[in-house]
Amino acid sequence: MIAALGSLAAALSITVVWPQVWLSCRHGRTLGLSPTGSWLAVGLNLCWLTSGLLVGDTPQIATHAVVGAGNTAVLAALLLTQPHARSAQVLLRTAAGAAGLAALAAGGVAAVVLGADTTQVTSVLASVTTVVGIVAALPQLLGILFDRAQDLSGMSPARWYLGAGSCASWTAYGWLLGQPTVWLSAGFGLVCAVTTCAVLRTRRPAPPAAPVVPLRPAAAPRRVLAAAA
Repeated sequence: MIAALGSLAAALSITVVWPQVWLSCRHGRTLGLSPTGSWLAVGLNLCWLTSGLLVGDTPQIATHAVVGAGNTAVLAALLLTQPHARSAQVLLRTAAGAAGLAALAAGGVAAVVLGADTTQVTSVLASVTTVVGIVAALPQLLGILFDRAQDLSGMSPARWYLGAGSCASWTAYGWLLGQPTVWLSAGFGLVCAVTTCAVLRTRRPAPPAAPVVPLRPAAAPRRVLAAAA
């Protein structure tokens, strides 16, 4: 049962990002996505991928290579469709966390190359990545909670439903195995995903305003003259 639950959680983790990839890359819809959250998702995948490469964990490598490719595609779509997100001032604010994660991953590789114990390096890398992963769920959630006028048409509901299922599976998996770091981080992600699903379900974009047909002031005088004739 535990093995089946772990397999389900891993499968959902791999598929969770692809509805958003389809919406953002195929249809160019990114409104409502958090630039900070998108950058952090890419940075987190890089750290987990690095950790997997250092210890030779093939499932971890495959999972985060695939998911990382999807998150990178979503980030690229967001930067292409929202020019303001590419400005230096905005990038300094939104991409700083991802840059820190990239530096952490590079530092881990350098430490192992210089002779540090691989197990200790990957343990530190995994611990920091887990903590940052918990915090990384907040920018997207807080953005849609506090900005009620925000257009959320670029957020895929299917992505968040799958995310809720993935987090629920990982929470149960970590609980059954007695791994607090797994079920605590997944449980927090579950709360964020369920809240996001509720917001997306209840908040509907405002209907487009009916087009205003311009009046033709010259038509009335012509009709009056025609009637007089």
